[in-house]
Amino acid sequence: MKVALGQFVISPQWQNNAETCQILMARSVQAGAALLVLPEACMAQDGSQADAVLRLAQPLDGPFVNRLLSASRGTTLTTVAGMHIPSGDGLVYNVLVVIRDGELVAHYHKLHLYDAWEMKESKNVKPGNEVPPLLDVAGFKVGLMTCYDLRFPDMARRLVMDGAEVLVAPSAWVKGPLKEKHWEMLTTTRALENTCYLIGVSACGGRNIGNSLVVDPMGMAIAHAAEEPALIFAELDRARLAQVRQILPVLENQRFVRPLLVDEWKV
Repeated sequence: MKVALGQFVISPQWQNNAETCQILMARSVQAGAALLVLPEACMAQDGSQADAVLRLAQPLDGPFVNRLLSASRGTTLTTVAGMHIPSGDGLVYNVLVVIRDGELVAHYHKLHLYDAWEMKESKNVKPGNEVPPLLDVAGFKVGLMTCYDLRFPDMARRLVMDGAEVLVAPSAWVKGPLKEKHWEMLTTTRALENTCYLIGVSACGGRNIGNSLVVDPMGMAIAHAAEEPALIFAELDRARLAQVRQILPVLENQRFVRPLLVDEWKV
């Protein structure tokens, strides 16, 4: 499966970001990609105001999603993109939307909110409380995560035990002490410990690091962007996945065979 990773500088104006997403979608289709992963909150972002997400949020049937739906019609490309939607009680949800051929095929409400490094996402954002569904993309089972979710190994393991062979992690990874190192360590570790592919895509510019990458089931980066806007591609190989899971059968060897259920989490 050919996958595309599109990182860009997210503007406070959703129209600008929608246009960028549409361009990346068209280029991904032209390149023959089956899956395009875009950053967390790529609909709109304003890092200068902590509560900007409240005024920038749109419903799932709003103009941003409709633009992407229109751009996807007549193609087989599956696009994963991030946005904020109103929660109905003055707050918002941080949501991934999955779009294919004019349809919204899935969405995921971020479970782990970024209350760290003197930031408090939960001030304006409500956490989700459901494990995201797996996606079928070009014969691969794909699991959804968002940014801070990468720091919680139970989530990745739960998705893989549900059958995920590929994990995607749209992010807006914030710059800071050792943060680039953490990004590389966490994406690599989640892929290696679960013997799966991991696609991590971060926004770039301003406060975000870029550095989007694809890690294979043996923990090797097979594609890597730098800090500037980019569209990069990688091939996911089912034979490689099977080979690694045969020689490194950690999923079979584990003794804790029942991953945590969501109602056992503190949510």
